[in-house]
Amino acid sequence: MRRFRFGWIAAPIAVAFGGAAVVAGVFALVTGDAAVLRALVAHGWGTDMVPYTWWVEVILAGGGILTGWALWQILRGRRAGEAPVLARPVRLLRAALYVSLACALAYEAPIPYQWWLDLPGTLTQFAIVWLFLVVLAGSIPRWLRIVALVAGLADTAVDLVAIVAYGLGQYWDLPPLGNVLYLLWVVPVLIGQARDGRWSRGTVRAGMVAAVLASLSSGSFMIVGFGGTADHGTVILMVRTILSVFALIWMARTAHELAGPPPEPSTCRGERAAARPWPLAAVAVVLPSVPAAVNLAQGMPFWIGPRGAVDMFFREYSSHPAGLAWVAVDVLVGVGAPAVLVLVAVIRRSRRLLTGTMLFLALAAAAGVVTALTARPEEDWQVVPEMAEVRLAVYPDGQFGGGLDGQLVFGLSPLWYSAALAVSALVLFLLYAAPPAARRGRRVFAMALATAVALVFVPAADRSQGTVTTAADCSPPDRRQTGVEPAPLTGERAFICEVRTGQVLDIPATMPDQALLAYGRSLCGVYTRDDPRELARVESVEGLRVRDLYWAIDDICPAAAAKVKTEREADDQEFAAFQAEERAKCAATPRHRPLIEPVKAVRLDDPVWPETGLEMRDTAGIGDSGGGRHDDLVESGPGHLTVSVDSEYHLCVTLETYSRRPPVETKGWDHVTEAGYTSTDGELVFHDVLAGIVLPDLSPGGRRGRYRIRVHHAWFPWKGEERGTQRLLIMAYPGKDDKLVTYRRPAGSR
Repeated sequence: MRRFRFGWIAAPIAVAFGGAAVVAGVFALVTGDAAVLRALVAHGWGTDMVPYTWWVEVILAGGGILTGWALWQILRGRRAGEAPVLARPVRLLRAALYVSLACALAYEAPIPYQWWLDLPGTLTQFAIVWLFLVVLAGSIPRWLRIVALVAGLADTAVDLVAIVAYGLGQYWDLPPLGNVLYLLWVVPVLIGQARDGRWSRGTVRAGMVAAVLASLSSGSFMIVGFGGTADHGTVILMVRTILSVFALIWMARTAHELAGPPPEPSTCRGERAAARPWPLAAVAVVLPSVPAAVNLAQGMPFWIGPRGAVDMFFREYSSHPAGLAWVAVDVLVGVGAPAVLVLVAVIRRSRRLLTGTMLFLALAAAAGVVTALTARPEEDWQVVPEMAEVRLAVYPDGQFGGGLDGQLVFGLSPLWYSAALAVSALVLFLLYAAPPAARRGRRVFAMALATAVALVFVPAADRSQGTVTTAADCSPPDRRQTGVEPAPLTGERAFICEVRTGQVLDIPATMPDQALLAYGRSLCGVYTRDDPRELARVESVEGLRVRDLYWAIDDICPAAAAKVKTEREADDQEFAAFQAEERAKCAATPRHRPLIEPVKAVRLDDPVWPETGLEMRDTAGIGDSGGGRHDDLVESGPGHLTVSVDSEYHLCVTLETYSRRPPVETKGWDHVTEAGYTSTDGELVFHDVLAGIVLPDLSPGGRRGRYRIRVHHAWFPWKGEERGTQRLLIMAYPGKDDKLVTYRRPAGSR
């Protein structure tokens, strides 16, 4: 292990910080209190901005480990040993880098922010821009140094003007090319460092990571919260803030290595891989061009287009130049440019070029897979046309048009490109990978560390992949259009639609179905275990009473389904007993004995339960429902007649039709009223639309004309209750009189 001048100080601090981050992360996951973890790793990102979510805390714990490693890189100083004699520009550059580093670290101090605190670091940047190009004079050509000098000074001047304007109470929006100016300075510097013998490859790589993060930064961000859960855009900004530590690592290592002995020369610098048979290498060259050829034959020169999470990241969460660069990559992959890159790598066989090519192919394949998993069939261009105009602004007019119902039309699935690119990278690896003896232990360690970091981000990636079923997707098709009764939803689909339409869980509408199912199954586990301590913790952290959610998770939870089944069976038995008793009431009511022979008579076996009363309306529409005659039982008017009953009780109905006027009967009835009704359609049918009640037709053989309708109503006692159920007898016979006549009415009625 190499020894450094201040390694004995840096190592304990780095280990302590990383260990504290892990402990704080475990504490947050167990208790639901993330205050310590947020204060330690993500200053200013409290739960009011990013609500507590387990996968966010896992990411922050990984960020704490990264920050601990960064502290080791920053605080360890130069390598131990006698310091070489440095030229004056080198000494000045080293001092300026340390000053800038100290200014950056001062932001972490617990002091109130003042705008003028930014001035020392910004003014120091002028010196750093100039001194870097003086020190690297022998490593990069003059024209490139001039470009870098102008861009670096201009970028620093823009920052200085913005700081002063803010101090004067004016917010000065940075120009969209601010990141481009920075890149025009830092990229030549990194090229010079890579050519110069004073800096190690690790330092250059840290600078490359910082430059990539700067190119992706948009400079502004809108923070939005959804229903007490972490918004992915806000989390991306928080993670980007944590990763900005790579800029500090680059500055610190650059300053350290300026005063140390030169790094060990790389054994792979300029090394070439052994030649391999062309038929095998040709496979790696041809594969990326196959899906591109199919797409171009269909008039589609784009690989991904405006869809999926990768495109959304570059469009919404990165800078405008980075978004344009992504579109350029989209076109290059879409037309088969990776085949040219593979061809150049196979011809030159440089280890670095081969490694870079394989890395690019692997990243492109992963981007295609992520896009395929996150692209939704119904995008926002179907809802908000203005959003479609913004999204498609960088593409040729009509490139993705022509789909049904306004949907966009794309070419091949990105999975075809992913398969071709991944197989091409695998062939290159099998043909040109370095032998095991050439793989250093630190490379293995770096690969293991990268894998661990990737695993830390798996929970976040899992939350953003998969389709999202909307409430509209859950609406069944109209049976009148399809002619088929829609099948009831079951299983996972039923649970998803229950949550989407009923909003029984406080989740964002953008949560993918895969994540929603995982969340539902975790609730099922809590419900099944029925541990009071676990139930209390979930209620305190997430505000959910899991025992009361069994009816929402029963489609994916056997224990909840058993409880729902038991309750439904109990409800069915109770309802069946209730219906049986209501039928028994009607069976016990006295049968009507007509005084003259009716044309037809119907006594309903089952009681009915109206919600708004019983109404008879002429379908030919000879009048409206107003301006008629009425009492408490019957209301009549042109084209309609309504019988009012108590909607809280069932109704035992008898219907009788006569060819002539029957004698008036009032004995045994509480209320008897008769009114006129004209039927132009030959029907005398009472119904209740809301309750779905349609009584048998009273008309004798569909006879049209004028009728008299006599309605008898009475209460029937049952088991000591005076109002056990209602009795209703309706008589119909031909008659020309339209008057409403009340033969008997209850005391106190109209």
